[in-house]
Amino acid sequence: MEPTEIKEFMEEMEKGGEHAMKHVSLAISILAVLVAMVTVVGHRTHTEAILLQERAADQWNQYQAKKIRQQQTALTADLLALQPSAKDEDTQKKLAEYRAHLAKWDSDLETEQEKAKDLESEVQLAERRASRYDLGEALLQIAVVLASITLLTRSKSYYLFGLTLGILGLLWSASALLIK
Repeated sequence: MEPTEIKEFMEEMEKGGEHAMKHVSLAISILAVLVAMVTVVGHRTHTEAILLQERAADQWNQYQAKKIRQQQTALTADLLALQPSAKDEDTQKKLAEYRAHLAKWDSDLETEQEKAKDLESEVQLAERRASRYDLGEALLQIAVVLASITLLTRSKSYYLFGLTLGILGLLWSASALLIK
């Protein structure tokens, strides 16, 4: 384009009211950036929830493995106590050893169970945060669309409704940070 054509184009844009729509375009750009930011944080929060869920599952697996080992040792101790033995002293030593393991595993199992429950609580927390980000993202996306409609219709009601939804989406997303 030549300089005179650019000047003519700018004059036509101003006559058509395009100059007044600059603030709408700026608002759309800001809303789009906010959508991108909330989307990234939401995705990271979903990933955090998945990773925590895997850790919780691993913790429950460890609990289950210890519980099975405890039950097998208890069964072995019971069977050993019922068996007649030529070396009764050795049998009693082994039974004492098994019972010591069983007592230790009782406390270990409680600890493992608490860890797993704590991880499950963290998963629920991350999922609640992720849900907040998802709804906030949706509201911001709707706000971008409504503000864009303003450029086509020149109706400020779409712009104002879009900004209202954008603010609501931003506040809703920010509320995820308050969930403890």
